[in-house]
Amino acid sequence: MREEEAHYDIAVIGGGLAGTCAAIAAARLGRRVALVHNRPVLGGNASSEVRVWVCGATAHGVHRWARESGIMGELYTENQYRNPEGNPYYWDQVVLDAVLAEPLLDLYLNTDVHEVDASGPHDARVLHSCTGWMMGSERRITFHARQFLDCTGDGLLGHLAGARHRTGREARSEHGEPWAPDEADEALLGSTILFHTKDTGRPVKFVAPAHAKDLSATPILRNRVLRTGDNGCDYWWIEWGGELDTVHDNERIRDELQAVIMGIWDHIKNSGEFPDAENLTLEWVGSIPGKREYRRFVGDHVLTQQDILEQRQFEDRVAFGGWSVDLHPVQGMYADEPGARQRYADGIFHIPLRCLYSANVTNMLFAGRNISATHIAFGATRVMATCATLGEAAGTAAALCVTEGLTPRELAHNHPEKVRRTLLKQDASVIGIRDDDPADLARAARVSASSHLRRLAAEPTPAAPGEPYPLTRDLALLLPVDPALDTVDLLVHGAPDDGRELTVELWGTGRPENAVPVDHLSTTTVTVPPGGPHWVTARLEHRPDTPGNAVLIVRACPEAALVLLPERVDGVLALRRKADGDAAVDHDIPEEEGQLVLEWQARGLRRHTFGFRAAPDTRAFTPEQAVRGFQRPYGGPQMWSSQSLTDPGRADEWLRLDWDHERQLVEVRVVFDDDVDEYLNNLHRHRTPFEVMPELVRDYRIQALGPDGTWHTLLAVTGNRRRHRVHRLDTPVRASALRLRVDATHGARHAHVVALKAYGE
Repeated sequence: MREEEAHYDIAVIGGGLAGTCAAIAAARLGRRVALVHNRPVLGGNASSEVRVWVCGATAHGVHRWARESGIMGELYTENQYRNPEGNPYYWDQVVLDAVLAEPLLDLYLNTDVHEVDASGPHDARVLHSCTGWMMGSERRITFHARQFLDCTGDGLLGHLAGARHRTGREARSEHGEPWAPDEADEALLGSTILFHTKDTGRPVKFVAPAHAKDLSATPILRNRVLRTGDNGCDYWWIEWGGELDTVHDNERIRDELQAVIMGIWDHIKNSGEFPDAENLTLEWVGSIPGKREYRRFVGDHVLTQQDILEQRQFEDRVAFGGWSVDLHPVQGMYADEPGARQRYADGIFHIPLRCLYSANVTNMLFAGRNISATHIAFGATRVMATCATLGEAAGTAAALCVTEGLTPRELAHNHPEKVRRTLLKQDASVIGIRDDDPADLARAARVSASSHLRRLAAEPTPAAPGEPYPLTRDLALLLPVDPALDTVDLLVHGAPDDGRELTVELWGTGRPENAVPVDHLSTTTVTVPPGGPHWVTARLEHRPDTPGNAVLIVRACPEAALVLLPERVDGVLALRRKADGDAAVDHDIPEEEGQLVLEWQARGLRRHTFGFRAAPDTRAFTPEQAVRGFQRPYGGPQMWSSQSLTDPGRADEWLRLDWDHERQLVEVRVVFDDDVDEYLNNLHRHRTPFEVMPELVRDYRIQALGPDGTWHTLLAVTGNRRRHRVHRLDTPVRASALRLRVDATHGARHAHVVALKAYGE
């Protein structure tokens, strides 16, 4: 056995997506980082060992413009390019490559940390080191660090260090949460093992092992639905252990889950109820339970159900989520009730830094499913893409703590702007906060462009005439609305025999981050002649004080129809009101009433638009948008968009920064548009056809205006497929102006730039 000592600025324990993103974030900020994981592959529940889909704020497409950016966004889009088939082993390599790309990050796989050295009183503990055993290598390694991150999921590191934590459900009286039980208890969400099948093209028999569960002796056949076409997370409901200790009873839970899987497969193959299963065989069955819940640490803020559903904003917010409050019965697969109860906020919700560090261990942060949240709130924060964004935030905070000589508490309470600015500089998943970094020279520049998109419209062409979309239900358009917006023309088919009057209403979204109708603003009626299609004009009575999103609703009208065009219009979404018979988000979970994001659906209409023309011209895409500091849609698209690249006489498009005097430039950062409304998933549930988002800029040049009055190309990029590009110049450059020239996109007709930033010495 070899005894080793390793010294780092930061030690991240746990290599799921939370720990992986935390370690990458800290290393990118110049800190020496150890990432220590007890499995042979990274990814935790997302790895090929467990194969849980990486879900996040989009909630399978429920929320709009909600896909994560930052490091999680990089993983999503890189996987989309490399792994269009959703191979779980290829996904492992995407995650591993992201870690190996960081020179300041050392990876320790197969290393199980189970000892700590900590000291101090209970309310002010200090972690000095932790020790792990590297399986198969006979190495006992002690990791010394200034800051530690517990990303273990189960919270073992913090538990051993004496960090305050909770398990189970809080009583309703503690936080006033409507879904909490009257009395606190130890009930948890259970664990799950998944399986995959494949069609061999010939009959395959299955002889059930002796330990296979007889499903007829359980409530499963009565209360759950078996389908031969389902695989992997379609069987998320194979869940058990909520009445046990999901850590100490892990082996018992695994055995029960595997016995049920064998019983399910025996029933599918041998009951005679599934003739289409004759050629199916089991391709893979997990051997590691995917845990949902165990310890939750206590920080300076405990996130609650109200924080999520009321979308409370926090001064120190560092990440966002959008998954529903998603809670499962404690009996899991043996429960008589549905497998889950879910409640969505009207849009994304925010998570503060105070939920990501220990209230009593002074140098420990955490990220993942073990953050400071109640059992109810944890039901929304526990999904892995959200955990990943929390990891990036916690890793960023840890790096700043080391650099500034602060504790996490001092950083959160006294210097939240340092965290905010650093996260926004890295294009992390933060919404509704303006980047006010004083070091960004673009903030003091005059901004201009070759052109900008002025006309907000979707009109038929001979190649794409559109098709009638019946007004058997309310339909709507989400639009960026200027104070000057006066009219919206709609392309409508009238009734075949006589005219119809349409009721058209304008609604506000309530919050800039939301995309659903909340506040009624005005109503008008328009007359549609028979036949068509016809352009009809709706005059808007309401004038907003400031630019923002609004929802234009066309109320149901029998025998009339809007024209649906196969066109994506920047900043615009087509919506339809839910009708009886529409598919639920998950067909096995009943939906609660009164959820606006479920009532107004964009799924099925994405990258399509109802024919319309807004007047006068919009100012939602002016070049100034690229330096306003918002890097995600927020009360509008928040980006510069050029006119069409295919317009006659347009060779390229450019965005320009001018200063009153020469500046010395050392770094340029660009954030491009990768359409965060497009739902992505690592294993490609709801598969998108694009390996690279069409809106991304593919080829571009960065140029500086020199003292001689000529433009000099500092760098040229071809084949870009990243949203956030950081260009450190080889030598400092003196320039009075900087220009980004867009030569090509990945298919979109307009050049989009979300942010252009410049930095000096």
